[in-house]
Amino acid sequence: MPFAIGGGFVAFVLLRLDMDAFLAALERTNFLGFIAFTFAFAVSLLLTDSMATAHVYRKLVGPVSFRDYVTIRGASYLPSLINHHVGQAWITYYASKVYKAPLWRVAGATLVVYATILGTVVAFSTIGLILAPGRFSWLPYVIGGLLVAAMLYLLVLHSFPALLRKRQVTEALADLGVSGHLTAFLWRIPHVCVLFVGSWIPFSFFGVSIPLVDAFTVVPPLMIIVALPLTPQGVGTRDAFAAAVFTVYVSGAAGDAGAVVAAATLSWAVLLSLVQIPISMLLLRPAQRLLDKA
Repeated sequence: MPFAIGGGFVAFVLLRLDMDAFLAALERTNFLGFIAFTFAFAVSLLLTDSMATAHVYRKLVGPVSFRDYVTIRGASYLPSLINHHVGQAWITYYASKVYKAPLWRVAGATLVVYATILGTVVAFSTIGLILAPGRFSWLPYVIGGLLVAAMLYLLVLHSFPALLRKRQVTEALADLGVSGHLTAFLWRIPHVCVLFVGSWIPFSFFGVSIPLVDAFTVVPPLMIIVALPLTPQGVGTRDAFAAAVFTVYVSGAAGDAGAVVAAATLSWAVLLSLVQIPISMLLLRPAQRLLDKA
């Protein structure tokens, strides 16, 4: 189903394009630089994500080393091809087996990971709101709603820890507490910085020049949309959102803008998958050894 949905979105985008302009945008791209950037991004993403998540798992699951989590996270890239959340579910199950921790306890730790990622993305959007007030009329309402939700979340953590400890999945949230969440948020910042750069810079290889101030407002929603459990690697959803928002940043003829943006989004999805699949295959055997030793 995710592949069918993603294919439908891609078809919807491509059928509305000038294919000659699409192919021309591909031909103009410096693919050697693009490949080098993609490889550097994939490695940086793996390391910074592992650093932040291993910190949370050490606090709540067991003696999770940075090296071991790099192995598990890298191996998860294959199931993550379906979508990000399938990969996270795979990690949760695998970590519970490797560290002999209750599955729901590990699921609670994974919820903390989600909370820190979302919180950091909201912080990036807030920067855009401060730098460019009024640039997007809808942004203050979205950011305001998310900030209120974050405050309520922290209030519940502070005021009702005993209630949260009645369930294994929320017990981990209470055990980490407010201060622990804030520390985990700080550990997450490098990862989301890398994710932000990897969601923004690839467009520049195709002549889609998004100023930094605007990037803080348009890129965080793209990051969230790509992670929605709808399509593999955000294929289709990324293209549809970018086609609606990013064409104004294309230099050149207005008629070619959609084709240029589609060339950027589809090339990035394909190339990133081609880099992450070998990483995953290289780490599957070491991940299996971790399970065998458990």
